[in-house]
Amino acid sequence: MTARAARMRTQFVPILAAACLLELGAPRPLPAQTALGVLRGERWVEWWSPARAPAQWTEPLPLLADAVAWQDAGSGIEWGELHLSGRGLTRRVLAIVVRADPGQLRFSLVQPADGRWTVDAVPPAAVLAFNAGQYTRDGPWGWIVREGRERQAPGAGPLAVAIASDSSGAMRWIDEPAGLSAVRAAGVAREAFQSYPVLLGGDGVVPEALRAGGTGVDLQHRDARLALGELRDGRLLVVLTRFDGLGGTLEAAPFGPAVPEMAALMGGLGCRRAVLLDGGISAQLLVRQEDGTARRWSGWRDVPLGMIAVRR
Repeated sequence: MTARAARMRTQFVPILAAACLLELGAPRPLPAQTALGVLRGERWVEWWSPARAPAQWTEPLPLLADAVAWQDAGSGIEWGELHLSGRGLTRRVLAIVVRADPGQLRFSLVQPADGRWTVDAVPPAAVLAFNAGQYTRDGPWGWIVREGRERQAPGAGPLAVAIASDSSGAMRWIDEPAGLSAVRAAGVAREAFQSYPVLLGGDGVVPEALRAGGTGVDLQHRDARLALGELRDGRLLVVLTRFDGLGGTLEAAPFGPAVPEMAALMGGLGCRRAVLLDGGISAQLLVRQEDGTARRWSGWRDVPLGMIAVRR
């Protein structure tokens, strides 16, 4: 553990204790019974519940998508915030939402030799940055291509997907072994990584494993989340969640949506594809605004793989 993480953990423990005390005696329904609301003006409006959860998202949910007050950061990037509500430790969730046009950006992976990357150390030219993929004790999981060279072989899993960009900057989502084999054989990927689980596959379809359970995906665990999606117009959507309780005191605490709720959030915001990236204390995001100032949502942990975007 780094000194930075140790300091943050020391500061977090007493606050977490206070938060837990506030939750004592409050109704704690099972996550499967929890509905989600969005703040519209000064009123909370329910927008999703498991009982009425769609198996496929075919278009954005206006109630949710129109609640984002988008800010133009230039370079094809817009960002905004959503205030969401659930129950228990997800009573208040802040979602930071970023739309990015790959046609105006050049994406690249960063994999430091010491395995320690954060958004606090990105170069001034970076206009967008976030941690990429999933991690194991040994480093990043799955396929990694950097600067046209394969650095790590693909991993395998029923809910894994690869995201690859070619020399033109076009982004490709590859969730079939045959498709991945073809891309590797052609050598067309310039930057690529894998992640899991898929939240939306194909044309907004929620995987059966996220709807039925019993297939190894924990559908009840709540955590801070980071997800990457593709909108129907080809833009990328990055969503980071933060705990929004106690006046923002616990912003970086690892409380947040369950996996099915995150799938609903990405679908409701208009994604046709989406996948989780490593969340919890790893989740971090940076957006650089037109005036050069950076908005940072830092993580508590250095990570072995990051993604940055610069202007073309």
